Amino acid sequence: MKVADFDYALPEKFIAQTPAEPRDASRLMVLDRAGGEDGHYHFRELGLFLRQGDLLVVNHTKVLPARLIGEKEGSQARIELLLLKRLGASRWETLLKPGKRLKPGQSVSFGGGLLKGTLTEVLPDGNRVVDFSYTGVFEELLERLGQTPLPPYITSELTERERYQTVYAKESGSAAAPTAGLHFTPELLAQLREQGVEMSEVLLHVGVGTFRPVKAERVEEHQMHSEYYRLTPEEAARVNQAKREGRRIVAVGTTVTRVLETLADESGQIRAGEGWTDIFIYPGYRFKAVDALITNFHFPRSSLLMLVSAFAGRERMLSAYQTAMKEEYRFYSFGDAMLIL
Repeated sequence: MKVADFDYALPEKFIAQTPAEPRDASRLMVLDRAGGEDGHYHFRELGLFLRQGDLLVVNHTKVLPARLIGEKEGSQARIELLLLKRLGASRWETLLKPGKRLKPGQSVSFGGGLLKGTLTEVLPDGNRVVDFSYTGVFEELLERLGQTPLPPYITSELTERERYQTVYAKESGSAAAPTAGLHFTPELLAQLREQGVEMSEVLLHVGVGTFRPVKAERVEEHQMHSEYYRLTPEEAARVNQAKREGRRIVAVGTTVTRVLETLADESGQIRAGEGWTDIFIYPGYRFKAVDALITNFHFPRSSLLMLVSAFAGRERMLSAYQTAMKEEYRFYSFGDAMLIL
């Protein structure tokens, strides 16, 4: 299968630079895998398509203020650092810009010396391992010194940091938001509960590799990045009960989908667990756990587009994307949403 089969042209004007206000004012395309025409609504109308007993599964990860701007010690050269993955109490896998400006053993100072990072290793993929030294609590320093790590295609300044967080975010660890969840408001969630939709949650800390285009020529040659996940026994039991009772599992985003499909056996039974998943879902994959999917509109040639194409069919998905552009939907992280039933 060729990666080029998942390419499409997207004019820059369709890339959302700011979030919808309020959150659930974003648009919602409804795609029925059984056939029929695409429907066009607003996200606040999501309840029209969910029914009593549906289990809505969300990812409660919280985006770290993971972008740090500092100075190379001894030269005052500007260094930008992005935290990607925690490797130990004070050790992180990071992205450095410009990466070649810092060599192993050299350090960067942040906040006038409140936090210092020393480069210890350059990984084969170009990421850097950095050891931090500081006084106090690392997370508190990060809240003070760090910035929200918006994707590079968003050039507008984000005035409110919480707009790049879901309203149910609670456990810090992501380098990017699980963007399908950005559309929910507390009021919409309360409305869904009142109509009998049940809620469950998983954890997956999103890495920036999620948004990178697949560079291999053939899909099967792509090596997925790994991301940390956790599903508690209580939440696994909730999903399994819904499956036994024939109720739909509605995944909010590709991150939830990846966790549930990682932990599902061939019969769809979900086990509790935690660890690192590098599951790669592309057309030909048989879904075991997820019955419906809420998602945003994704990059050309990306693993995310391949996942949703596996769920709805490649031709159907690419056709829906063309329709979205014709109808002037907004794409990517702050863009509009799609419900695939």
